[in-house]
Amino acid sequence: MCLAIPAEILEINGDEATADFGGVRRKIITTLIEDIKVGDYVIVHTGYAISKLTKKEAVESLELWDEVFEIINKDLNK
Repeated sequence: MCLAIPAEILEINGDEATADFGGVRRKIITTLIEDIKVGDYVIVHTGYAISKLTKKEAVESLELWDEVFEIINKDLNK
């Protein structure tokens, strides 16, 4: 199974960017997408930005991830 996570672009430096994954910052590669700007939302898979999202799409996706993590945490704490 592959996971792709939404993130907000915070900084851009050449073909790399710093992205925010809900409070966690990581460097990602941006060569697969043209015209990325600070403030854009992207889907990241294995450290590569693979597509752009609207802010609304990113927020909806992050809310679903929060629900998944809440369920996992409940199961782990049984």
